Amino acid sequence: MHSAWRPWYQAATGMANMLASIAPNASGKVWRSVRARRGLLDRWAAQTTRARDLARPLVWWHAPSVGEGLQARPVAEAWRTAHPGMQQAYSFFSPSAEQFARSVRADFTEYLPFDSVQGAERLLDLLQPRLLVFVKLDVWPVLVERAVARGVPVALLSATLAEGSGRRSVWSRALLRDAYAALSLVGAIDAANAERLIDLGVPRSRVRVTGDTRFDQVWRRATAVDRAALHVRCTASDRPTLVAGSTWPSDEAVLMAAWVPLRRTLPAARLIIAPHEPTAAHLAPLLAWGRTHGMRTVTLGDLERGGTDTDADLIVVDRVGVLGDLYTHATAAYVGGGFHRAGLHSAIEPAAFGAPVLFGPRHGGSREAELLLAAGGAVAVAGATELERTLGRWLHDAEARAIAGGAAKAVVEAERGATDRSVALVSELLA
Repeated sequence: MHSAWRPWYQAATGMANMLASIAPNASGKVWRSVRARRGLLDRWAAQTTRARDLARPLVWWHAPSVGEGLQARPVAEAWRTAHPGMQQAYSFFSPSAEQFARSVRADFTEYLPFDSVQGAERLLDLLQPRLLVFVKLDVWPVLVERAVARGVPVALLSATLAEGSGRRSVWSRALLRDAYAALSLVGAIDAANAERLIDLGVPRSRVRVTGDTRFDQVWRRATAVDRAALHVRCTASDRPTLVAGSTWPSDEAVLMAAWVPLRRTLPAARLIIAPHEPTAAHLAPLLAWGRTHGMRTVTLGDLERGGTDTDADLIVVDRVGVLGDLYTHATAAYVGGGFHRAGLHSAIEPAAFGAPVLFGPRHGGSREAELLLAAGGAVAVAGATELERTLGRWLHDAEARAIAGGAAKAVVEAERGATDRSVALVSELLA
C-alpha cells in the first residue's frame, strides 16, 4: 500500500471496528454487515480452538458475497477431493452470503474482519494457513501484506476486472497496486481480463487464463436437478413456460406489460417468476396483477403446502434458493437486473438447461451476457414491445427456440473446465 494511504486506511478500519461495537440493531444491509464484526475474532477463536489441527495444512478461501461464492464453491469441493488431508477455512464479507457460506462445508466459516493489522495478524495466528485464495477481484491490502510477510502464498481465482472498473482509477491503483503485485498466482477468466489485471500490477509471469468456475457450477446443478424434489415436482407442467428469475420491480413492469398481450395469442403460456427479493411487499403486487388479469395465481409455498391449483397460470416464488432448479421448467427464460441499476444477474443458469435467454439493456460488464448474445443464445430487449415479440417467436416457433436454446447451452459447455484448471493452479503453490 502506498505510504500516503496507510494512515487514512488504518483510520477508516479503526472507525469501522468502533462502529461495530455500537452498531444499532437495524435491518439495513450496511448495519448488518457492521454489526456482524462485533466479537468476530472471538468467534473465529472459538472455532479454531475446537477444531484446528495444526498437523493438517489449511487453505483459506475468501469470497465476499454469493456471486463470488458460486465461483469459490466448486473449487473448494474439488480441492477437498484432491486434498482430503487438508483443512479449509471460508470467509465472506456480505450478510447476503451468510447462509450460502454454510453450503461450502469448510471446517471454519465466518465473516472476514475489517482490514486492520491487528485483525489480520490475529486471524493468521488462529488459522495458520498454508494458502490464502481470493476469488474474483477483491483483495484486502493489509491481509495480503501480512500473509506474504509470513511466507503464505496468496492467489486470485476466476479473476475479473471490468473495462470500466473503479479499481483502474488513480486512487484505487495507489491503494491496491502493491497488493495485486504481491499475488503469487492469478487465474483470470479470459485473456482480456488477464491484461487488465497485469495493468493493475499483477506480474505477467504469475497470470494464467483458467476460466470462470461458475460455468462448472451451473452445469453441474443443471445436470443434477432432483426432479422428485417437492419444489420441482409441484411446479412441473407440459405448458409453454417462461421462468423469470432474480427480477426487480423495474423488470416486472416491462415483463407484465409484455405478458398480457402475449397470452392473448398463446393462452396456454404460463409464467414462473422468482423476485430477487421475495419480501411480502415485493410479492403482493405480483399476486394482485395476476389475479386482476384473470390468471390462476399461486405462490410456490401454496403448492408446497398442498395447494390444489397445480397447473396455475402464474407461480410466484416466495423464497430463495430454488431458482436454479426451477429453470428446468423453462421453455424460455428472462433474467432480471437488466432494467435495474444493479445490473444483470446470472444469465448462464437458464442457459445450462438449454433455454434461450432474455434480459434488459443494462448488461454492460457481464461477460456471460456478451458470450450468449454473440452466440445467438440470448436477446437483450429495450422494452415491453421487443420482449413480447421475441418471446412470442420463441414460444410459437419450436425450431427458432431450439436453435437459440442450443446456442445458449453450447456457450456453457464450451466454458467448462475452469474448476480443474483452478485447482491445478492453486496446487502449484503447494510445491
